[in-house]
Amino acid sequence: MAGKSQDDGQTVKAIGWAAREVSGAISPFDFSRRAPGERDVQVKILYCGICSFDTEMVNNKFGFTRYPFVLGHEIVGVVSEVGRKVQKFKIGEKVGVGTMIGSCRTCYSCTHNLENYCPKVILTEATSGGCSNLVIANEDFVFHWPVNLPLDLGAPLLCAGITVYSPLKNFELDKPGLRIGVVGLGGIGHIAVKFAKAFGAKVTVISSSENKKVEAIEKYGADSFLVSSDPGQMLAAAGTLDGVIDTVPAPHSIVPFLDLLLPRGKLIILGAPMEPFVLPIYPLLQGGRVVAGSATGGLKQIQEMLHFAAEHKIVADGEVIPIDDINTAIKRIEKGDVKYRFVVDIGNTLKSA
Repeated sequence: MAGKSQDDGQTVKAIGWAAREVSGAISPFDFSRRAPGERDVQVKILYCGICSFDTEMVNNKFGFTRYPFVLGHEIVGVVSEVGRKVQKFKIGEKVGVGTMIGSCRTCYSCTHNLENYCPKVILTEATSGGCSNLVIANEDFVFHWPVNLPLDLGAPLLCAGITVYSPLKNFELDKPGLRIGVVGLGGIGHIAVKFAKAFGAKVTVISSSENKKVEAIEKYGADSFLVSSDPGQMLAAAGTLDGVIDTVPAPHSIVPFLDLLLPRGKLIILGAPMEPFVLPIYPLLQGGRVVAGSATGGLKQIQEMLHFAAEHKIVADGEVIPIDDINTAIKRIEKGDVKYRFVVDIGNTLKSA
């Protein structure tokens, strides 16, 4: 069990799994977290989702990974301790912690429910992530977990879920009857289809091949399917969609998706390819179209999303794995060999290092 360090009384002992170097194996790791403050909540972690961002951080793709690196930012657990001024939570409550655990609280973003865009946002993994036995966060960055939302496959909603829910809401693509395209039926894309359908949209899944057509329509309820590499199909669908959610993280052209939009249609980019997009101006001028980016969501919206997901029975599709299988899972994510998310069973499989 975790307990306060005997060294200075200001830290809490923790156990987890961490990468020690670029492309190194993830292995058991003993470390310390700060002790809970008066407005902090300590969470005993039960489940933690892992995604492609985690693999990129493990391999220092973005150049700012600090080792040892404890991965995981889709955290679900039970409150095990609260600070003396905490008002929102009680010991024993089921809760979630997502991609961020702090922000400045005073800038424009923070005062407009856009904490995810705060220039001083503190990412959860910057202070050691959820592949550990506990996490500590200010109560404002902890979320009430709906009673009828599964803990395990609900965990990815804290990143993948809010990543697609937020742009649908913020760009007014959440109205019944709208025609929404989703590019890529992967870890984020399959959840985008679920949310768009729950909003009452007519959904078109757009993929580079027909491999996922049956799955998109029969399993996820997509109304239509487009093969982006088929010029005939794309031409026939030109000017038919109110919005397109592009979830593809690999380099690709966005021009074909702009052509699918109706006048004043919106293309929202969620993927983060390392190579910049080529953005032609004429397709934008021609129909008053919009290209925008979006990254997760603010605290108020995350809580709203969790309740909406519970109401509509939305969770991720994926595999729940023991923590001993995490290195295999990372390799499978890099190969695209998962449908569609991994969730680590921390509560039952994490042992002391």
